[in-house]
Amino acid sequence: MALLPDSGEPSYLLPADRDTWERHETPDFVYGQQELALEGVQWRGVPCTLPGQLAQSRFDSALCSAWRQRMELGLFRYYLEELQTRTLPGTVGFVAQLNVERGVRRRHPQDIQSVRQAFDPTQFNFTHIRPGEVLFRLSRVPGQQEDIFVVINVSPLEWGHVLLVPEPTRGLPQRLLPTVLQAGLEAVLLSSHPGFRVGFNSLGGLASVNHLHLHGYYLAHRLPVEWAPSDPLDSKGHFHLLRTLPAPGFLFYTSRPGADLEALIRRVCLATDYLYEHEIAHNLFVTRGAPPGKPSPSSALTGLRVILWARKSSFGVKESEAFNVALCELAGHLPVKQPEDFNSLTEATALALIQDSLLPPTMAQEVQAALVALMDQEEQ
Repeated sequence: MALLPDSGEPSYLLPADRDTWERHETPDFVYGQQELALEGVQWRGVPCTLPGQLAQSRFDSALCSAWRQRMELGLFRYYLEELQTRTLPGTVGFVAQLNVERGVRRRHPQDIQSVRQAFDPTQFNFTHIRPGEVLFRLSRVPGQQEDIFVVINVSPLEWGHVLLVPEPTRGLPQRLLPTVLQAGLEAVLLSSHPGFRVGFNSLGGLASVNHLHLHGYYLAHRLPVEWAPSDPLDSKGHFHLLRTLPAPGFLFYTSRPGADLEALIRRVCLATDYLYEHEIAHNLFVTRGAPPGKPSPSSALTGLRVILWARKSSFGVKESEAFNVALCELAGHLPVKQPEDFNSLTEATALALIQDSLLPPTMAQEVQAALVALMDQEEQ
């Protein structure tokens, strides 16, 4: 069931009768480059409204209406109420949210011991999900190399939390691929909400399922990585270092779709391939943001920022900590599991947890030097 951009009202909803939704054919969300908006999407206030309370793109409308229906049908592990949220006092601007249900009800992470661990078909994977958990397939005009399924995360972090999953039957391990990253970047550009973000956790970077997927979700708050200042690491200005808190990271940026976006994807995957091959865990976060250099919190969102963090490997969930450090925490969004931690959390405590997850300085310098050399080679 292909739904083209001019096909009228989309029908991404399941039949109202729960006994028949398993027979529902998954629709295609077909889009073209003209729908990829790099300009005109800005924060109008802080916090922003959630999707459904402002003008939506066609992508937002399709995702949010189908996601809301799945919530009403009870396909999630819990009903997501509006989350208690506060910005921690301090210089960073951490956005903390209390999400007790996710801490209690989410699926226990798989037993993972290596960044390069092979896909195991006997473990939980996305071929096991219920048909109703799939919202639609992303399909690019002209055609892309593989189907990307947009699937609900049954233990949502926030409103609209989905997974972007390439054809599940391929059995791909959790290693970032260019076609999947492209789908993630273009999903951000398809949204007219400045708080729709996409990210990736490697194995050892708190990915809980060893089956290739990205996360996407709405957060109606600005995050520090949108405007954090950076210094160039290469002569062409394509590869930068975020030096500021909450954590130093590598910044890739583009303000143009087409060839520039494709070049960014090549550079990002060159870096993640290096980290994967050297057994270095990593997290990646995609957001609209200001250009590299020394922007301010008031700077306009002029393009896409892709931030990559190399970090210590961490396998399993540490239940005693206020939060576990993965893609959103490194970006400044802190989903907290317990009310007492949420109420007592300070910027200093949050920074200590995050900095404990980072590589030792000597190893961080070695990784930086290796990635700079790779980027220089790519430019030649």
